[in-house]
Amino acid sequence: MAIHPVEAIFHPRSIAVVGASGNPSSWGYGFLAPLLEFGYQGKIYPVNLKHPEVLGIKAYPSLGEIPDPVDYVISCIPASEILKMLEDCSPRGVKTVHLFTARFSETGHQQAAELEQEILREAKKRGIRLIGPNCMGLYYPREGISFSDALSKQSGTVGFISQSGQAAEELVRLAAPRGVYFSKVISYGNALDLNECDFLDYFSQDEKTNMILMYVEGIRNGQRFIDSLGQAASAKPVIILKGGRGESGGRAVASHTASLAGSQMIWEALITQAGALSAENLDELVDVAAAFSFLPPINGRKVGITGGGGGASVLAADQCEEAGLDVIPLPMEIREELRIRGITIWDWIGNPADMSIREDPNFCPGDMLEVMAKNKNFDFLMAIMYEPHHKRQQGMSADAYLEQYKLAGGCPKPLLAVAAEKGLGIEDFDHWSWKIMCEVRTKLLAAHIPFYPTIKRAAKAAKKLIDYYQQESSKPLSPL
Repeated sequence: MAIHPVEAIFHPRSIAVVGASGNPSSWGYGFLAPLLEFGYQGKIYPVNLKHPEVLGIKAYPSLGEIPDPVDYVISCIPASEILKMLEDCSPRGVKTVHLFTARFSETGHQQAAELEQEILREAKKRGIRLIGPNCMGLYYPREGISFSDALSKQSGTVGFISQSGQAAEELVRLAAPRGVYFSKVISYGNALDLNECDFLDYFSQDEKTNMILMYVEGIRNGQRFIDSLGQAASAKPVIILKGGRGESGGRAVASHTASLAGSQMIWEALITQAGALSAENLDELVDVAAAFSFLPPINGRKVGITGGGGGASVLAADQCEEAGLDVIPLPMEIREELRIRGITIWDWIGNPADMSIREDPNFCPGDMLEVMAKNKNFDFLMAIMYEPHHKRQQGMSADAYLEQYKLAGGCPKPLLAVAAEKGLGIEDFDHWSWKIMCEVRTKLLAAHIPFYPTIKRAAKAAKKLIDYYQQESSKPLSPL
């Protein structure tokens, strides 16, 4: 397979930050400092007209005065200065320019839109590819490239294509505590040159990316997007969050990245037809990514639920059914097993298993998980893990808390955990219960069990995962 041209963009041997600054409140600082923080191994060239040194690195008054070749340029200068900067790029052999610079077509001003097109023509004439304008560019932790010092340095297998820079940073930060890490992230803004299709095509063949997430506000070429999305979704899971779904959101899209939002109904049909999945918000994008990252394929919707009490069990059943899961009655063979073991509530307990009615304190949620895991009627399981909150539980360790779920040896069936703190505010950040649950979630990830803050979010993520694998299994086999 031929190497996709986008691959070279992620491997620059040198980066120049035009408009670099030592002022922490400036964007020139915001792009230069992360390269140092992340340990980028290529050459770094700050460009600053007034200062001979920025953050301890020799600076140059212009690109043209850098004595060595430059592969990649990050532009933090005003729009009016971009054409002159492109002239300086040619002698340095610049291949890619990331235009963080904004105030182009997204402003709605004709003069700004005309300048944007002039920049595109100039870049093409000089053989330069453009990312943006109005975007954050690249996050590639494996090579020490980042547009923010607030992001994780740990690499993963998830690729993210985002039209919004803010969404790109927020998603990466939301995902890390859930054990979801990224191979590469691209924020592409107005898509003047390289657009969502270029990056979809690239990520679909990228061996370091096993799943593709997208935040899209509008597209440049409808038919090409359909083709690229179908190709990508046939290779790996693709989950898309569409911005600008309503009337007011559509107006916001136009002023953000100068895109046309389009009909939400058409989008949903397009995504389904291509074999991709949709998400309603960034939280759901992370939820679904966590499901794909930690769970094996699940081809059925029958869920066994345990760990909750009383009303929690009732609500769990409602929320799972509303998400499209099957909360089947507790199979008779499980009741018979419980009866033989002397569990007095064998003819009372159901699915979800209401653990508040148990009479034997030694019969714990883990016992119920074990019998459900052995039963062929369940496709997957869900464990409700409410935080310890009674004074008698103070001093309990995370290991002791998890013992009641008997997860030390793993679970033979796919398992999702609902593990959240309830009733704790910022004033309780050092509360013992909060600390226990933080450690519990860390141990769940180590055991390869995804966790969710609510039953509803866990159920919706599971349904998306199931939809994908059921769709995959129903596809006709390719002819030999």
